[in-house]
Amino acid sequence: MEDPHLNVTDEPRFETILSELIHTAHQNGIDVEGGWDVDGEDGHPDWDVVVTVVDRAADD
Repeated sequence: MEDPHLNVTDEPRFETILSELIHTAHQNGIDVEGGWDVDGEDGHPDWDVVVTVVDRAADD
């Protein structure tokens, strides 16, 4: 059974789920920075996902 919370139907939903995943992993002590291979299954392509930390200037 597929999780309805992971139903990605558009780019904003994809960004929301991806952000939640990265935040949760970071809060649980997982080093998410780096490269991740995502193996394609059932005819889907393989993906290479790269996560980097972005240092932004503080808002004054």
